[in-house]
Amino acid sequence: MLSPTDSALACLNKAWQAHQAEIRRFLLHRTGHAGDADDLLQELFLRALLQDKNFCQLDNPRAWLFHVARNLLIDRLRLSKAEVPLPEDLAAEAEPELHPVDSLSQCIPRVLSELAPADREAILLCDLQGMTHPAYARRLGISLSAAKSRVQRARKRMQAQMVNACQVSFDESGEVCCFVPRPPLDPSQMK
Repeated sequence: MLSPTDSALACLNKAWQAHQAEIRRFLLHRTGHAGDADDLLQELFLRALLQDKNFCQLDNPRAWLFHVARNLLIDRLRLSKAEVPLPEDLAAEAEPELHPVDSLSQCIPRVLSELAPADREAILLCDLQGMTHPAYARRLGISLSAAKSRVQRARKRMQAQMVNACQVSFDESGEVCCFVPRPPLDPSQMK
């Protein structure tokens, strides 16, 4: 770091002598702690020192010193967020329980790996990646109705495979109530 020039030190010293006590009172009033006020005052002095010759060119050194002091104080307050102790008897919020049908997504990778390649492609492209049926039909070079039928058949086979492979059970209203999660297959076990 370059050392400040003598003229810059003279300008800073003059302004510092004139306003240091007033700025310290301002910081002490705002922080309520002499040590914090002194730390901020030291940081302010270093910032002013780094200005070197630019400090001498300030129209109102007092205003600049107060402006920087206020910014330093704001930065300090932002970093020191008050912590409020919580009562011991405060119950922790329980994590929301996922509905079984939402948890069923754990089975998707395994079931997809067990589908025929054409069914897997239809599900991946149209359902998981959002490809439209017309785009899927163009990709395969088939009619739109044939593409829709392929996707529908792939969905039915995937549903049947999920019910079978993940042992999905339904409640009396036909909603998924439970299943047995299955880990994904190793790539060496895939078809």
